[in-house]
Amino acid sequence: MASIQKIFDGMTAHDAAMIRSVLTDDARLTRVRGDQPAASMAGEQFAHAIEGNQARLLERMWEPKIMVSGRLAAVWAPYDFHSDGKLTHCGIDSFLLVKGADGWKITSIAYTVVTEACAPSPMGPPK
Repeated sequence: MASIQKIFDGMTAHDAAMIRSVLTDDARLTRVRGDQPAASMAGEQFAHAIEGNQARLLERMWEPKIMVSGRLAAVWAPYDFHSDGKLTHCGIDSFLLVKGADGWKITSIAYTVVTEACAPSPMGPPK
């Protein structure tokens, strides 16, 4: 979970180096939004986009389901995403991680994007 939290912290800080530090070199992100075709990007492209984003970003997840087998882990959890203090979307985050000599790294992030009727987070409103 520390690697995932570091991604979120890196997004909030617009810190591409922090994001890169927990991604494998070939990490991919895939967005699934409604009936649109899934969109995928390289982890490096994601880190660069976050670094250039000027909005205040906050992503939170709760009640993660974690599965671990040796050096492979998967995490699935509901999330919400806020930009400049406004809830913009919610959905499910899915992470695939591998453990190497330098710890757990994220090799894949897939997430759904729901823009309407997001259930309130059990974490309450952002602080």
